[in-house]
Amino acid sequence: MRPPLPCFVLLLLASGLAGCDDAPRFTQAEPGEAQSAGQATVRKFDVNAYSMPSANLSPVRRLDFSVGNSFFRSPWVIAPSTTTARDGLGPLFNTNACQNCHIKDGRGHPPENDALSAVSMLVRLSLPDGPHYLREIERLGVVPEPVYGTQLQDMAIPGHVPEGKVRVTYQSVPVHFKDGTQVELRQPQLQISQLGYGDLHPDTRLSARVAPPMIGLGLLEAISEQDILANARHQAESGGPIKGRPNQVWDDAQGRTVPGRFGWKAGQPNLNQQNVHAFSGDMGLTTSLRPFDDCTVAQTNCLEAPNGNGPGGEPEVSDNILRLVLFYTRNLGVPARRDVDSAQVLAGKNLFYQAGCQGCHVAQYTTTSDAAEPELRNQTIRPYTDLLLHDMGPGLADGRSEFKAGAQDWRTPPLWGIGLSETVSGHSQFLHDGRARNLLEAVLWHGGEAEAARQQVLQFDAGQRAALLAFLNSL
Repeated sequence: MRPPLPCFVLLLLASGLAGCDDAPRFTQAEPGEAQSAGQATVRKFDVNAYSMPSANLSPVRRLDFSVGNSFFRSPWVIAPSTTTARDGLGPLFNTNACQNCHIKDGRGHPPENDALSAVSMLVRLSLPDGPHYLREIERLGVVPEPVYGTQLQDMAIPGHVPEGKVRVTYQSVPVHFKDGTQVELRQPQLQISQLGYGDLHPDTRLSARVAPPMIGLGLLEAISEQDILANARHQAESGGPIKGRPNQVWDDAQGRTVPGRFGWKAGQPNLNQQNVHAFSGDMGLTTSLRPFDDCTVAQTNCLEAPNGNGPGGEPEVSDNILRLVLFYTRNLGVPARRDVDSAQVLAGKNLFYQAGCQGCHVAQYTTTSDAAEPELRNQTIRPYTDLLLHDMGPGLADGRSEFKAGAQDWRTPPLWGIGLSETVSGHSQFLHDGRARNLLEAVLWHGGEAEAARQQVLQFDAGQRAALLAFLNSL
């Protein structure tokens, strides 16, 4: 027997917004709903809302958090230097401190006003996949550009040449709601200039990526793999258009392929490897897991430059510093929700569910009992993500695959804390490249598996749109 159509598909066939019989109807907040991160939830709603330690960290463990924060915030310097704990920057890099991209532990943004400096946005590079590149695809997820590698570094230490400069321009894309309201979306166009090492390969694929917020990463890591795979199975069996799947990525420490969950295309398996690759690609810093600078064989000056390794060959980022940064990034708390009992917020929550948004933005999990840190264990959390890849349609395609993620595939980003983005980071730009200037624009860029939900939102009148945004801003 053919499975029943999902609620949001039935809604498209209906003339009104009364909803489906199986759609949840929320008339009051759910128990504990304001505690997005369980006992780790923090109550801070100002510019420092993303920078607080998990509420259940003991005073003693907050000392490690503070030390990790210092290494996350402070700039690294050029080697050789008397500052031996923080030297080795570059030779090629995008920034000299993690905090420069993750502004106040928040969200990055594309360059503004035709600027050529993309401090909190970087550009991934690769060539099309092919049968001759199976080893590169297995280990790196992509085929590197032969001269510039997998990431364009737009800065360099003295005596070295940056790889290039990034400029972003936009084309207008008008979208109309049923009530006649028009919204002008903007489609980004990337331009790479001042190339320092010759032309890019003519088949090079470019993908702009802004830095995502840092909150709740340890809790996302503590979601069981079984729960993530259960999301995929449920979606596959539902009969609807949503068909999420986990990426399959290379684990550097284990030397094998495992499910991915971090990064815009879920290209990293765990938080430590995410940090290690950021140290390497963004700042040109070595670790014991990646004991080499991010230079290609064509960049001989980069390969021959002095480094900040210790006298015994110890990496620039020591294992102890890496441990402290990992502890910090695992324990950045998630702000509590606001106004969960507001009539407008509850109306928006109903619309969120009626449109089918919860199909990918799965609300609730309980973390594992063996999570890496005791504060992360057995917590009821509400991140609003399934951590799976979804085909989001041609409008969001970057033309670039990454492991098992195709050109149109993106991991569902968590929504917790999203209503405080502008307060923390000073802007309200969303999606992987910051093209959306507000949450409504971000919703309207959804396509592919989310097209039915997008079409439902386009039926909303001004009051319903305001309610949906009130709900999202309460998260």
